[in-house]
Amino acid sequence: MTIPDYQSIMLPLLRLTGDTKEHRFRDLVEQLADEFSLTDAQRAEMLPSGTAPLFDNRAGWARTYLKQAGLLQSAKRGVLQITERGSDLLSKPPVKIDVEFLRRYQEFREFQVRRRTKEVDTPDAPNATVASTDQTPEDALAAAYQTLRSNLEAELLDQVRSMSPAFFERLVIDLLVSMGYGGSRQDAASAVGKSGDGGIDGIIKEDRLGLDVIYVQAKRWEGTVGRPEIQKFAGALQGQRANKGVFITTSSFSSEAEEYTNIISSKIILLDGRQLAKLMVDHNVGVAQVGLYEIKKIDSDYFEGE
Repeated sequence: MTIPDYQSIMLPLLRLTGDTKEHRFRDLVEQLADEFSLTDAQRAEMLPSGTAPLFDNRAGWARTYLKQAGLLQSAKRGVLQITERGSDLLSKPPVKIDVEFLRRYQEFREFQVRRRTKEVDTPDAPNATVASTDQTPEDALAAAYQTLRSNLEAELLDQVRSMSPAFFERLVIDLLVSMGYGGSRQDAASAVGKSGDGGIDGIIKEDRLGLDVIYVQAKRWEGTVGRPEIQKFAGALQGQRANKGVFITTSSFSSEAEEYTNIISSKIILLDGRQLAKLMVDHNVGVAQVGLYEIKKIDSDYFEGE
């Protein structure tokens, strides 16, 4: 089962509080995870921002919406309790509770008006995305981010493919150094591009101390890189008594090439154009930051002891 959206969590959450007792929200989240039969991997899945588990975040928004509709209340910090209105609803429970259902309550409609007003007053707010009832605000931000990121990576790869082989060589140096390899950029530049020995374009330190080295092959390639090219690179590694190599290309690798790296003793990492663009964005090579949005949450420690 996939991780449910926040609206699918609403009715099960309300039912768990139907005994009118006080419930710790943390306990309710665990019970909900069991009810939806989520795996450990699904429970561990984080928001793209890495700030919170995805399921916990969606359960939190389900709680918020039910509270805004007057169906749940906070008995104390971190503790939920069903309201009389919530109990009345469960006496004849609906098939499901979603945003459309909650609009029957005046308090919830007022909450939506306040929220929409704040979105309109926010410059460049992605209103159409945020207003989607299928997504939490974090889901909407994540979707918008992924769209921007995918477009950026595609444009970045097109740009790299249009550059000269010499520029591509410098780009590889910058990327490897940004990732922590090669010591200083000067050290890396003195190694990469100097070998040219049997399919090896360069040698770079694995760490700043130079405890081991990695052999590099960097090719701007038009078509798919096949197994013969990887075999040639592997042979060059053996000729150097080396066992670690990175083959970087702007195109892609054939399945035979990928399978070959799994059956040889040398450790060869294949980086295709898609992975190259992703790493460039991750390590700020060839890209610049144009905006930063801070996402904040309640500091529970601040209110501790009240």
